Amino acid sequence: MTTTAPTPTRPFGAPGAVSWDIDRQPVVVAWEVTRACQYRCTHCRADAHPHPDPNELSTLEARAVIDQLAAFQGSILVLTGGDPLQRKDLEELVAHAAGHGLRVALTPSATPRVTRERLTALKEAGLSQVALSLDSATAAGHDTMRGLKGSFRRTLDIMTMARELGYPLQVNSTITRHNAAQIDEMAEIVAGTGAVVWSVFFLVPTGRGQRANMLNAHQHEQALRRLAGLWGNVPFRIKATAAPSFRRVMVQTGHPVGPAAGFANDGKGFMFISCTGDVCPSGFLPIVAGNVRETSPVAIYRDADLFVALRDPSRLTGRCGRCRFRAECGGSRARAYALTGDPLGEDPTCMYEPTGGTAG
Repeated sequence: MTTTAPTPTRPFGAPGAVSWDIDRQPVVVAWEVTRACQYRCTHCRADAHPHPDPNELSTLEARAVIDQLAAFQGSILVLTGGDPLQRKDLEELVAHAAGHGLRVALTPSATPRVTRERLTALKEAGLSQVALSLDSATAAGHDTMRGLKGSFRRTLDIMTMARELGYPLQVNSTITRHNAAQIDEMAEIVAGTGAVVWSVFFLVPTGRGQRANMLNAHQHEQALRRLAGLWGNVPFRIKATAAPSFRRVMVQTGHPVGPAAGFANDGKGFMFISCTGDVCPSGFLPIVAGNVRETSPVAIYRDADLFVALRDPSRLTGRCGRCRFRAECGGSRARAYALTGDPLGEDPTCMYEPTGGTAG
């Protein structure tokens, strides 16, 4: 495969195969630039706190990390948290990353820190996309999940502001037992925001996320098939996060899914950096493979034993190891780890039963 990066002008979320070797370069690097946040979301994988971690990477250290990530030119660098707007050097980090050819996205919390002036300054610095969270079709449901009254209305207002400023908008939603029945209604709201992508997360019991709020295997299947039914009938692209079974469902329902080589899963096309520099396969799979203060994140992604294993479908065990969709799907490695303690084990929240051998 070539190492040519995709054109930076291609909209985020637009269809198109990744044109590099996924073993050498991730599609997405998610960087928790701070764990500080004023929200108390019931499903927060970071278990965020009001104040920054005293061991948080400094501006100088953060710039050095970006210098190393320049090897991933063309990848999407998502600055997340916590609330990334609590970092005073955010514009500097955005400009430094954009200057290295990284496509920079931001996932702010819907607080008064998100102003037209701040979003304008970030856009001028090189920010390419804004993603905001919508976790219910009702204000009461969203505010309950986010732990802050008024969050629903403010989120919609910020989405409007972002679109007015010319940002491609992504809407993130976390599906739990409390809102799974609202998928159609949530899709209608997403369509009204003008979003180009709806990234539908499926709860992983890590951080503050509780196993009791997670969908079971049957409920996961129902939700994924509902999303497949919406595919092509909504004015935005649908992504399923922490739910690679969506690719299997799409194949089974006759939808094109693109090459498996361009598919991102925990550690396979995806890498997470914590606010203190720990590198994990994703924020939902909190197994530390190294720290950027000691090792280049590029080397960790390419060579760390954990990452190499996660990119090898032949290493999967249980039903995932026998499944004919193990390359297209591979199961949620994060959920397998959270529920079984084995990041290469079968995904207990997938109800698909392979028919035998590796043919599936």
